[in-house]
Amino acid sequence: MGFESERKSIEEMLNEYRDVVADISKYLPWLETKSGEKSVSFVNPEGSENTMAIPVYDSTLLAFVKMLDKTGRMNRNYDYVFKRYRIYSVADELSLIHRADLKDMDMLFAILSKYVIRGRSKGAYWNEAVQNGVFYETVKKMKELIEFWSMPMQ
Repeated sequence: MGFESERKSIEEMLNEYRDVVADISKYLPWLETKSGEKSVSFVNPEGSENTMAIPVYDSTLLAFVKMLDKTGRMNRNYDYVFKRYRIYSVADELSLIHRADLKDMDMLFAILSKYVIRGRSKGAYWNEAVQNGVFYETVKKMKELIEFWSMPMQ
């Protein structure tokens, strides 16, 4: 009985996350190539050396952030998740991403939420998540979990 009910909850989780992860996984090749690089450039308006430079974001990055927003999984209360999992640094984020299991999908979405939500007011967060590999590692882990748990049992 225990195994059957556990399997059902896994099925429910797979159904809940499968489509969302499939959509955001389309950005994995781009995230992999951009990992460690800046995905923002700055433009100074002509003839205005005293004005602030205007950030110009990669269109794929903007599409990825918009896709994450559309998932309905961005958690404005990500701080609570960070406290529960004791996430205090990028190293903590990456460590937990690598050790995550299917039951940790909410934690993975909370990590994405931090960067997406903070990036709305300070776009440097989006660039940081691309550069430090958090976007790539999180989406890659989500895809791996869905694929692993979707394999037929022998």
